[in-house]
Amino acid sequence: MIAATSQANQLASSFDPVGIAAGPGWQRLLADAVTDPKELCSLLELDPALVLPAIAAAKGFALRVPRGYVARMRKGDPNDPLLLQVLPLAAELDVVAGFVTDPVGDLDRRAAQGLLHKYHGRALLVTTGACAIHCRYCFRRHFPYQDESALQQGWQAAIEHLRADPSVEEVILSGGDPWSLSDRRLKQLTDALQTLPHIRRLRIHTRYPIVLPERIDFGLLDWLRGVRLQKVVVMHANHARELDEPVRQACQRLASAGVTLLNQSVLLKGVNDSAAALAELSEALFETHVLPYYLHVLDKVQGSAHFDLAEARALELHRELLARLPGYLVPKLVREVAGEPSKTPVIGTAEPLAEH
Repeated sequence: MIAATSQANQLASSFDPVGIAAGPGWQRLLADAVTDPKELCSLLELDPALVLPAIAAAKGFALRVPRGYVARMRKGDPNDPLLLQVLPLAAELDVVAGFVTDPVGDLDRRAAQGLLHKYHGRALLVTTGACAIHCRYCFRRHFPYQDESALQQGWQAAIEHLRADPSVEEVILSGGDPWSLSDRRLKQLTDALQTLPHIRRLRIHTRYPIVLPERIDFGLLDWLRGVRLQKVVVMHANHARELDEPVRQACQRLASAGVTLLNQSVLLKGVNDSAAALAELSEALFETHVLPYYLHVLDKVQGSAHFDLAEARALELHRELLARLPGYLVPKLVREVAGEPSKTPVIGTAEPLAEH
């Protein structure tokens, strides 16, 4: 009986009241991410012939993927939808017309060091170039973070620009991934933002709850609870298999901290290019307290052409989702067009394509 009680106490002590498991901190897990294509292929028992092309592609855009995310992939399957998002491929080296280094015109909308001002009432802070995972379709894979991070000047230039523009009511933290910053850095930033009386909302674009849910720890939750602004977290999941139990628990913790949770996805060939996969993702998100928000047509960034789908196919998939799901589970199908005042809805009357 004493042994059983001791075992129960040990189990209880490994969890806090909102389900945060004891173990290595998120920084250690981040540092231990897989960065060698040979190791990734070995862990997943993949054909060694994939290694050399992956090494060549990774020279331009490095491989990085947390081990917990790798554990969700199917061994021996080179077409696993999670693997395809992170494995460098020889196709990334192809030069394809129309695929460029700055597909959404970020650099043309620079308002201050690390501050992009594209849309009325909203401004985006490029907080850092660091991410927990390197998605091969990332539209900022060529972004000059060394020159354009707001952190370079301690946020000062960005804060002063925002102070002088009372039309901005929402600040978006992006990157990279803002949750790569320490809790202390995040608090410094939001303390400064909260001195601006016209800022009402804080939006955070992050992949951490999906790829490294351990980041949603006591420190991050304490910081969030201390932010007086309305808080919106826009996560990024592309496939239902990304949403395992640790991810669901992380989302529950965020919801308990007063955060509105949304998801944006990218339509990717081979990953989620079927109505069944997209519907399953929407259902899984809602079960995780997350509302589907955007389904992006691929931004045409250099190195990502192998993920691209014809617009007619994107429209067909979206119509199928509308027929399968209640409206609140259907994300808006959009693309980002450089110079436009908002995300552009993808609409049309394209003839349905044969299922493939």
